[in-house]
Amino acid sequence: MDLASPTGRRGLDPKRPAGRKRMDKTLKLQNAERRALIYGPRDVHLRRIRDAFGVMLSAREDEVHVQGPAEEVRRAHLVLEELERMAADGQSLAEEQVQQVVDAVRRSGAPPADFSIDIYTEGRPVRPQTPGQLAYCRALERNDLVFCIGPAGTGKTYLAVATAVHALKAHRIKRIVLVRPAVEAGERLGFLPGDIQAKVNPYLRPLLDALHDMIGFQQVRAYIEADIIEVIPLAFMRGRTLNDAFIILDEAQNTTTAQMKMFLTRMGMRSRMVVTGDVTQIDLREGLKSGLVDAWDKLSGIAGIDFHEMTQRDIVRHRLVQEIVSAYERSERRGRRRRAARPRRPQA
Repeated sequence: MDLASPTGRRGLDPKRPAGRKRMDKTLKLQNAERRALIYGPRDVHLRRIRDAFGVMLSAREDEVHVQGPAEEVRRAHLVLEELERMAADGQSLAEEQVQQVVDAVRRSGAPPADFSIDIYTEGRPVRPQTPGQLAYCRALERNDLVFCIGPAGTGKTYLAVATAVHALKAHRIKRIVLVRPAVEAGERLGFLPGDIQAKVNPYLRPLLDALHDMIGFQQVRAYIEADIIEVIPLAFMRGRTLNDAFIILDEAQNTTTAQMKMFLTRMGMRSRMVVTGDVTQIDLREGLKSGLVDAWDKLSGIAGIDFHEMTQRDIVRHRLVQEIVSAYERSERRGRRRRAARPRRPQA
C-alpha cells in the first residue's frame, strides 16, 4: 500500500525548496495486532501522519517506509515510534490520541512526555503535551497548593481535574471539589430560571465537561449525588473546612482579594488545592484587584506552594487558538507602547 504525498506528486511539495536534504526511514512492525492499531481503520492514522508532515508513506507487510525532506521524515518516524509504544502499552489509538502525538511532535520535535495520569476511562490516560504542561504536572505531584496562570487552551484546568480524578481513583482523597466564581464575561445574562443549581450550571459547565471526559456521564452523576464530587460557585465556600479533598478553583482571575483569601483558608487536613486562571481575561469591575494577581504577589516564597506559568507554546487546542492569542498579545504590547510614548500634559 502506497500513500502519496498530500500534493500527489511523489512526495514533492511546491512549498518546499527542491534542494532540501531528503531522507528515507523504515520502521519494522512485526506484531500484526499492533500494526493494525497503528495504521488505523483504512489507514486513517497513516494518512493523518502523511498530511501533517508532507511526506510519502508506503506500508508493505511488516514495514512502513517514510520518504521526504529529512526533518519531516524524522518527525513522522517519531510519531510512528510513539504510536508503536502506545500500542504495546495497551493504550487506545483513537483519532484524538493520534492527533495529540502528531501535534506534540509538530510543536516541539518530540513526542509527548512519558508521563501519564491514570483516569477512569480505560485505555485513555491523560498525558501532558508540552514541556510546560509536564512541568505543571510535576508541580501538581509535589505540592499541596499550586497556582497556574496562562492563556486559554493550555490545559491548566483539564490537567488539574485529571490529577484530582487520579487521586480519587487511588483512594488518596475522599472527594473532589471544583469551584468557579460566578462572574459574567462582559455580557449580562439576566435572571436565569430554575433552582440554584440550574442558575449556576452555565458557569460550572466547563468543569463538568472535563469530568465527563474522564469518568463518564453516569458515574459523574452518581458521584455528585453521593457528594464525592461537588461542583459549586465560589460564594458557597464560605464557612467550610474541607478535609481529605482535592479542591480546584478555576477562573481565579475573577476573584477579589477577599474571596481568594476566603477560598485558600478552606483547606483542611490532608487536602490539596489548585488555583488556575488567565490574568489577561479579568472580568471584575474596574478598580477591583484580582485575587489571583494579589495572591501571586503575596504568597511567593512559601514552602509547599508552587507557581507555574503557561505560555502560548503550551496551547493544545486548534492551531488557530495559538495564533489568535499571539495576535491579541501583539496588539496589547503595541497599545502599551503607544500609551507610554504619549507626551504627558503639564499640570496646572
